[in-house]
Amino acid sequence: MAAVAVLPPPTDVSDGEVNPPPSQSTSRQSQPDIAYHPDRAKWQARTARRLQENPSLPSSPLPPGFPKKLDSPLVWEGKDWSDEKQWVYELSEAELKEIDDAVQHFRGLNLHSGHISKATFPLPTLGPALERLAHELHSGGRGFFVLRTIPVAAYSRADNVLIYAGLSSYIAPLRGLQDKNGGVLSHIKDMTSTHAGAIGGPAYTTDKQVFHTDQGSDIVSLFALETAAEGGVSRIASSWRVYNELAEARPDLIRTLSEPWAVDEWNVEEPYTLRPLLYYLDDKIVIQYARRYFTGFLGLPRSKNIPPITEAQAEALDALHFLAEKFSLGLNFRKGDIQYINNLSIFHARDAFRDDGERTRHLLRLWLRNEELGWRIPEPLRPLWKKTFDVAPDEQTFALDPVVRAPVKARAS
Repeated sequence: MAAVAVLPPPTDVSDGEVNPPPSQSTSRQSQPDIAYHPDRAKWQARTARRLQENPSLPSSPLPPGFPKKLDSPLVWEGKDWSDEKQWVYELSEAELKEIDDAVQHFRGLNLHSGHISKATFPLPTLGPALERLAHELHSGGRGFFVLRTIPVAAYSRADNVLIYAGLSSYIAPLRGLQDKNGGVLSHIKDMTSTHAGAIGGPAYTTDKQVFHTDQGSDIVSLFALETAAEGGVSRIASSWRVYNELAEARPDLIRTLSEPWAVDEWNVEEPYTLRPLLYYLDDKIVIQYARRYFTGFLGLPRSKNIPPITEAQAEALDALHFLAEKFSLGLNFRKGDIQYINNLSIFHARDAFRDDGERTRHLLRLWLRNEELGWRIPEPLRPLWKKTFDVAPDEQTFALDPVVRAPVKARAS
């Protein structure tokens, strides 16, 4: 099959109406036939239709300044990694003892949990090793690693949270806000049995979670308190590798991704914001997107009072997912592992899973930033970053039990 038949193109937006006002848009077009869960047959049919309508799409120029190809360790495919020792850092007995000592040290300080830091959670030998791993995320490395493994059963929930935040402070000192109550910690867990009808995000279900980035964070970290009885494989993919594929075979999609999209905010005061999904700044490609903002999910369907996405954008969303899937790496995520990924250069996803009475998948999540090593954030994304990281230590809360975060709560009926 020719490359152009595999990579779907976005609609031609040269008429300048990528994001027409809602009053014009809704009268001229409707939301494309696209759902949260990607449909390969629909993607291929849309591709074929658009290429038939405009065979010149694959020869479109890239947006001004965008590179034809990225050459970096951040460009990789799953097949490039043959041994998990390439990305797993195994904690030694001595390092685990340092962690235990650091827990006791912080508890003795009687400080608010928001003050967990390198200074208050001392790791004399492990700390420098973690700081070196931080460079693996930001510059010159693959953009991800796994820390193995914390003996979670040996600690209380509160101490596991303390360990997680303490170790992460060596990777990236700033913790990001994930909920309006000052919450900097999220629990990723199936909550459909206790919050039926209240869920608008796949993180709180057993559903497959498609490839995406989290919104407004440099680094996404996950700590496995428990794994599923079956399934739930964590998958990651280099967005830089996806970029190279699109730039070569479907540069028109790069153009669509680099232009403003109507991002659903699901509220009355600000129904949607306009921003691109793709940026090129300081010789770095940054892709920030999550599919549910354009398709909706369960209790949060796509808002009807905002511009629908275009056929081009629908193709672009499917292209990102299916190419990420093609080039992805499945991580053997064990109980007690902590995963760190560069959220600006890596997509992540999760297979569907099944829990049982003995094993119920339960992850903790932090959003992190390292001001010293972190990339410069493109201007349209800076309000997101300010909202995420503008939280003082004394305002930070660490929920010990799962809650459905406000941004993914279903609308009241």
